[in-house]
Amino acid sequence: MGSSRLPGKVMMQIDGKNPLLYYAIKQNKVSKYGKNLVIATTTKPEDDIIEEYVKKNNIMIFRGSSENVLDRYYQCAKKFSFSIIVRLTGDNPFNDPTVIDAMIKKYQNNSFDFISTGGDSRYYPEGIGVEVFSFDILEDAWKNAILPSEKEHVTSYFYNNPQKFRCHFEKCEKNYSSFRWTVDREDDLQMVREICKRIKKSPILIKDIINLFEKESQLRKINSNHIPNEGYIKSLKEDEDFLKSKN
Repeated sequence: MGSSRLPGKVMMQIDGKNPLLYYAIKQNKVSKYGKNLVIATTTKPEDDIIEEYVKKNNIMIFRGSSENVLDRYYQCAKKFSFSIIVRLTGDNPFNDPTVIDAMIKKYQNNSFDFISTGGDSRYYPEGIGVEVFSFDILEDAWKNAILPSEKEHVTSYFYNNPQKFRCHFEKCEKNYSSFRWTVDREDDLQMVREICKRIKKSPILIKDIINLFEKESQLRKINSNHIPNEGYIKSLKEDEDFLKSKN
């Protein structure tokens, strides 16, 4: 609930009845592995509403640090004895369950330590964010991460240490990286509302939104003026300040 750019976003209404978090949960629960879904939120009183909503919908919940998200993930995984973690975020309401399942299968069938739909040369739309990794490397990051960005963005330590981990960055068949389906600003929320107003099927897949945009190309203009990964860029600036303070 403590988003600096759009406070309370995960509980904002999308269709007059259901909040953003409803769509994130619904999409992810369709995955073959959705029965093990845990919402990891903070211990701040403002997030009590998330706990209430999640419990009412029979979803497991964990509450931890608001500042050190890496620690929150680690403590959550430890509590539930997870050996493999799939990282999804509540501000991505259209994570495609077929992508989630394919990523988990690829992880299980290969010797990667970490696989992601992101990376510097990502092809997936911003808002399709799936990362799979083991508890062992999460613990490694938890023990060794120093930078503020590594503690805020959970998996940054893996990206920063490619020589240490076997990383794989998955691409889709076409480059859709200019599409923005995540929610960070008010116009992002409006985009999600427009998509949900037009696509009534469940789950909503990547191809469904692409097909919609091909028919109604003007929709892309709703939130087309944002800098990708704005939050992460801000964190990198905090890293610089942190390192300067250590000198």
